[in-house]
Amino acid sequence: MKLRTPMPELPQATKWLNGEVSREELIGSKPTLIHFWSVSCGMCKEAMPQINEFRDQYADELNVIAVHMPRSEKDLDLDQIEEVAKEHHISQPIYIDNDHQLTDVFENQYVPAYYVFDEEGTLRHFQAGGSGMKMLEKRVNRVLGNK
Repeated sequence: MKLRTPMPELPQATKWLNGEVSREELIGSKPTLIHFWSVSCGMCKEAMPQINEFRDQYADELNVIAVHMPRSEKDLDLDQIEEVAKEHHISQPIYIDNDHQLTDVFENQYVPAYYVFDEEGTLRHFQAGGSGMKMLEKRVNRVLGNK
C-alpha cells in the first residue's frame, strides 16, 4: 500500500476480539494505527508492551487496531490467538485475518507492520519490523499535530 492511499474497507474478518470496528468508525474523528502481528512472531510479542503503552498514552487521540496475520497453519488456532492476546494485554479490537483478506487489501507481507492513517483515513506512514518505535511515535505525533 502506497503512502497517501485511502484506508481500504475492512473485509469480513474470520473473527473480531475485543469489539468490532468499521472503516466508517475509524475515519473522521481521529487518526488510526493499524498494526499487524502473529502468534508465531517473536518480534511482535517483544514489541507488544510498547504498542500497549502507546495505545494507552494516546487513548483519547488515536484509534488502535490489531490485525492478526497468520504466517503458518499453526497460527490459525483461534483459541491460541485469544490466549496470546490476553497474555500480552492486547485490549484494542483485534481483526483475525485467517484468510488474509485484509492482509491482501493492505498488500502487507510483514509482521510486525504498522500503518498510520490520518483522521481523513489517508495513509501517512508505514513501517515494518520490530524496532523503530521512536520513528513510529514521531510519525504518529506528526499526524496528531503534536511536535
